[in-house]
Amino acid sequence: MTALRVLHVDDEPDIREVVEISLGLDPHIETRSCGSGLEALTVSAEWAPDVILLDVMMPGMDGPATLIRLRANPQTARIPVIFMTARAQTRELDRFRSLGAVGVIPKPFDPMTLAASVRGYIPPVADPLIAVRVEFLQRLDRDAGTLIDCQSTKDFNSPTALNRIRGVAHGLAGASGIFGFPQISDAAATLEEAVIIQLDGQDSLPAVELALERLLTCLETNRNNRIERTRERLHA
Repeated sequence: MTALRVLHVDDEPDIREVVEISLGLDPHIETRSCGSGLEALTVSAEWAPDVILLDVMMPGMDGPATLIRLRANPQTARIPVIFMTARAQTRELDRFRSLGAVGVIPKPFDPMTLAASVRGYIPPVADPLIAVRVEFLQRLDRDAGTLIDCQSTKDFNSPTALNRIRGVAHGLAGASGIFGFPQISDAAATLEEAVIIQLDGQDSLPAVELALERLLTCLETNRNNRIERTRERLHA
């Protein structure tokens, strides 16, 4: 798991120490601390934190002024900022949000739950495998169409058609198990083996036909299940 980089900004050394210890309870959070808004501008541009915990009341440059400067810099403009303040009145909260803060953690805070509070304001990172899985599901439908075309052709037992079937079966046998479809993987492996035997000159065409029908049934069952789950979500 990639560490969540948190920059904490507060002019009080004791509070910085407590926050560092509190966030350190989460092994997947990496923390840096700054004692002023001016220092935070430099560190945030160089370190690129995932989120900034920003004290409101600081001498020199307070939290709101620091946030305005952060938003003015293209390098830091999109970093989520969470204010930490004892001034948690509704009017103040509205003002902080209008400045672009994603949230406010009131002082005093619970050290045991601070890390969870910070994570609660950060949207989860998108799973990069989701797009790959969607593409694979689309591929299942395309491969099913290819196999149906091969099944319906007059020269079904020709080397051209059999090699086409073998190519599809080989791909599905290797990838389906990775994406959580072991039955499709097994059926595709069986089909590939039967096709190889047929191409080697042995008469295994009935086995090819049976294995092909089994794989198409698995693909159709999977497609119907996906459609049914989609309908259930739409009507939930």
